[in-house]
Amino acid sequence: MAEAPMEPARDLRVAVIGSGFSGLGTAIRLQQQGIENFLVFERANEVGGTWRDNTYPGCACDVMSHLYSFSFAPNPHWKSTFGKQRELFDYLRDCADQFGVRSRIRFRHELTEARWDDLHKRWLLTTTGGNYTAQVLVTGTGYLSEPAIPDIPGLASFEGEVFHSAQWRHDLDLTGRRVAVIGTGASAIQFVPAIQQEVGHLDLYQRTPPWIGPKNDKVNSALQTRLLTSVPGYQRFRRNFNMWGREILAFVMARPALAAKMQKMASDHLKKSVPDERLRAALTPDYIMACKRLLFSDTYYPAIQQPNVELVTDGIAKVTADAVVTADGRERPVDTIILGTGFEAVRRPIAERLFGRDGVSLKEAWSEGMNAHRGTCVTGFPNLFMLLGPNTTLGHSSQVIMIEAQITYLLDALRTMDRRGLASVEVLPDAQRTYNEQLERRLSGTVWNAGNCRSWYLDEHGRNPSIWPTYTWRFRRAARRFDPAEHALSTTEDLRAPVPAAS
Repeated sequence: MAEAPMEPARDLRVAVIGSGFSGLGTAIRLQQQGIENFLVFERANEVGGTWRDNTYPGCACDVMSHLYSFSFAPNPHWKSTFGKQRELFDYLRDCADQFGVRSRIRFRHELTEARWDDLHKRWLLTTTGGNYTAQVLVTGTGYLSEPAIPDIPGLASFEGEVFHSAQWRHDLDLTGRRVAVIGTGASAIQFVPAIQQEVGHLDLYQRTPPWIGPKNDKVNSALQTRLLTSVPGYQRFRRNFNMWGREILAFVMARPALAAKMQKMASDHLKKSVPDERLRAALTPDYIMACKRLLFSDTYYPAIQQPNVELVTDGIAKVTADAVVTADGRERPVDTIILGTGFEAVRRPIAERLFGRDGVSLKEAWSEGMNAHRGTCVTGFPNLFMLLGPNTTLGHSSQVIMIEAQITYLLDALRTMDRRGLASVEVLPDAQRTYNEQLERRLSGTVWNAGNCRSWYLDEHGRNPSIWPTYTWRFRRAARRFDPAEHALSTTEDLRAPVPAAS
């Protein structure tokens, strides 16, 4: 039987990959600017990104909700200071509905390949739901979307249950189980207190202790909600007050000597929470605060001091069919292993699926480390705009600020293309090189690079392709305008043939 002919590709002005904060924010702002010919491609069956996928017990944000939300979509009904997973997930779903962009989203359309066609100045997109072409490609896939699975000998042959915190097994009853938690990062300090009372025994494998400050999460009172809903400008004031207050942290983190002094907040929290000197010593980091991501919790230290929890600081040598064996030879029986091992933050899986000029993949272009221009554009990849690209991670404030700044940059680029009749824009190698040299100078000497730690911010070369090392206002100012002089430009007059259908 002959195969049915493929549906012709739809040609788009803008294709957006992902529907978390980045993709959804882009869709809303595109529509507000009157740009109608765009689609959002989402591999799952709902919006939400990381707040859809991370459903582990205790999952929450550690940035004030008024700041960890769109500036153009304030929510006066946050239940507490810091949003919980379900509340943030609902917020993003509400935004999709409120701004009428849900019809623009193609669910269960995972991008498998995007290839630049230089002749026709188009991206050829292959998705699990069909093929498309687009003039401009926007990736909103984030940097904490693909779980990092540790290479531990024997892990694959473990006969019990194994899962990553980002793929939580809600069907698995942990009551009475002997659980091994590997990792003590941001996810683990939230789910360990949530499951500690439920499990029979919990071995917590710590490679490096994190600095943890008090979270001080408070329920919003009825009076606060009334003020937010009825006093004009009050919520914007609260948001801006928190945003500018956090800029002080950027000043401190750029100066390790000051960060070491501020460390007293976290060390006092540890001392107050853990009276046992030996345990406290094991929980005390040997690096300057914020070299690794600074965490916040009021429940983690109490939970790990309970009788059914053992903190294990010896390295893991291997996993057997029913136990974890540490470097000292001790074998601890276990029937469940939970990986709190983070994400592929400096190895972006999306890079394996993007092919720029001359068929070069983004993975190949980044063989010596990730870098981009303004964290958004990459030479060799025309009309590609990456949201939360290299060096846009914040150690002191809300990622939504960076996302909105990059969307502003994208919108100005689109206006520039319209105004000048441009078919493509590609950042010049010299512009990208100069920008990254400036970044390297700013990063040098900061707590993120000189804080005596090995964090997920760093790549295998010891370079930091993750952190934005200064104030968010500087990034917002830099992203306010798209500068054509930094780019190679081609006009629509250069197009000599009609756009083909992708196949």
